[in-house]
This record gives sequence, C-alpha cells and structure tokens, in this order.
Amino acid sequence: MKAKKNPNVEVGRNSSLYFAIGLNLMLFSTYLLFEHKFYDSDTLVTEIVQVDDFADEDIEIINLNVPPPPPPAAPAVVPEDIKIVEDMIEVQETVVESSEIGQSDVIADVVSVEEVVVEEVEEDIEVPFSVIEDIPVFPGCEKGTKAEKRACFEKSIMTHVRKNFKYPQTALELGMQGKVFVLFVIDKNGVASKIKTRGPDKLLEEEAARIIGLLPKMIPGKQRGRAVDVPYSIPISFVLREE
Repeated sequence: MKAKKNPNVEVGRNSSLYFAIGLNLMLFSTYLLFEHKFYDSDTLVTEIVQVDDFADEDIEIINLNVPPPPPPAAPAVVPEDIKIVEDMIEVQETVVESSEIGQSDVIADVVSVEEVVVEEVEEDIEVPFSVIEDIPVFPGCEKGTKAEKRACFEKSIMTHVRKNFKYPQTALELGMQGKVFVLFVIDKNGVASKIKTRGPDKLLEEEAARIIGLLPKMIPGKQRGRAVDVPYSIPISFVLREE
C-alpha cells in the first residue's frame, strides 16, 4: 500500500522560488559591497602664518638737490623809431638785345658747307635656301645645272654627317637617343656659322653642333649676283641598335 503525502507539508514544493529569492539577495548584497565607499580620515594641520606689520615702519625721505630750471629768455626789444635810408646809388639797367634775325637783316658772312660723304653699310641679308637664285656650292658640286647642284649639295651634307658622326660615350652608356634638329647659316664667306640645335639632351646637341662645325668652306649663295647668308636646317638622328 502506497503512503499518501500531504501537499501542505511537502518541503520541496517551493524550492525553486526560494532559490531565486536567495540568489537575488546574494546579488544585491554583493552590489552593495562593491558600491560602498570607504574614506580615509584626513588629518588637518593648521599652521599659523605670522605677518609682520610693515605699515608702521618709517620710510626715509631722500632730498634730491635738483637745480631749478633756467629763467625764460628776455623778449627781443624792437626800437620804436624806424629810420628809412634812401639808396643813393643809381643802378644802370642792362639792355638785352634780341638774337633773332628778321627779314630786313643782312647776312654778311656766308658759311660754306663741305660735301658729306655717306658710306654705305652692307647689311647681312638672309635668303632662304628654297628661294635663293644661286645656292651655296659644296666642294665637288661645281658642275651641273642648278637642280643638279642642289641635289649634290644635299647629298654631300648627308655624307659629311655620316662620315663625322660619333656617338657620345656618355650618351651611349646612359642609353640616350633621339633626333636633333640643327639650324645653321652658310654666310657670305661660305662658312657654316650661327649653329643652333634642339634635341632631347645636351650631349646629343653638342655632338650635332660639332659635326656641322666641321663642314668645309663652300662657295657662298648669291642673290642677284651678290653673296648673301643662306640658312639651312638638317635633322640628325641618334639611334641605338641592339646587337
């Protein structure tokens, strides 16, 4: 026969409720302990500051012997009677004669003017290579028509560049290459002058100018039978070839 338990006297009936209440009480107690602050008792030390009474001290008075300022200057005395003295010296007026010449005046002396010799100054005239009547003649191109001389001139210039071309060692080591445009003038004496260069680097420009500076003396170009300056331009290419 199974024994019957009275539900009113069962111990474990509300155990979960009691556990929750106990847990909350423990958490609340822990919170209060953490939040509680403890203060150290400070020891107050009172010091007495003594201040001397300086207001009662007598301050010594120093007398400075400063000289008094000088008295003001006396006003200038103006005489009451002013005597006017007449100037007895007669002044002679200077008459200035006019230097202008009128129509009634006669020129006595005739100044002769010598003849002035005017010297003609020859100007350096530049005539483009494409329109000049007689182009500069490169040595060895004296024979033939104007067209043949022109072709011989251009061919001789290219031959001269290839013959005297030398790649700068520094530019070769640095791998510099490019095209240099050279502009120069074949003057009325047949000499290459006024050389100007424009290129990617100064080393290449200097080499191109050196090559043009080695051009031989030519027969100068002529316009209407007169020797003139003839500008000419040529590109020089510096190209590195892979071996």
